[in-house]
Amino acid sequence: MTTALALRHLAFEDLGILGPLLERRGHRIAYRDISVDPLDEAELLGADLLVVLGGPIGVYETGAYPFLGEEAALIARRIAAGAPTLGICLGAQLIARAAGACVVATGRKEIGYAPLDLTPEGEASPLKHLDGSPVLHWHGDRFETPAGADRLAATPGFPDQAFALGPNVLGLQFHLEADHTRIEQWLIGHAHELAAAGVDPARIRADARAHGPALASAADRVFASWLDGLRPHTA
Repeated sequence: MTTALALRHLAFEDLGILGPLLERRGHRIAYRDISVDPLDEAELLGADLLVVLGGPIGVYETGAYPFLGEEAALIARRIAAGAPTLGICLGAQLIARAAGACVVATGRKEIGYAPLDLTPEGEASPLKHLDGSPVLHWHGDRFETPAGADRLAATPGFPDQAFALGPNVLGLQFHLEADHTRIEQWLIGHAHELAAAGVDPARIRADARAHGPALASAADRVFASWLDGLRPHTA
């Protein structure tokens, strides 16, 4: 049985709909809660798949959250080896930082369901399965696409929404993994951020009902396609 190791920064921002897909494919899932569980270098580098999940902090806040530096350093070693690694939101920003790209706060928020503009590389990637489906955005920071990576998607306010470093490393700024049936956890957990940004939770709740089922099906195809395309790597 292969191991999928998930680095979690916030309890309700977990693997979501990706979890059942990994289990169906025979992965044993293990969570490590960042800042609570120690980062075991051998475990992190040896996992068959690493998924770095989201969270409400910025990769540049290493003074306030020192664990971010250690986490990024270990991710850098993993992606240098070409080991299968998926980053979502903060996770994608950590991969971008680990790959030498700039990650900055924008001073604004992109929160809610909205479609992506796929680049030609994105149209040829697993993201093609989204086919215009609105996805869940929930961020204020932005990353630059790392050198040598393919930029896959954009929105009008955030031109770097997804990137691929070869077939084995994928960074997604948006939340394909989010389970629309559990959106209330997000609305409660991020209530202060929503209020500060002037975002009405009722709109997100309604959009989750409207777009969630179709998006879950499309996201399942995206993740399955990416997993099918993984290549052997040198440990």
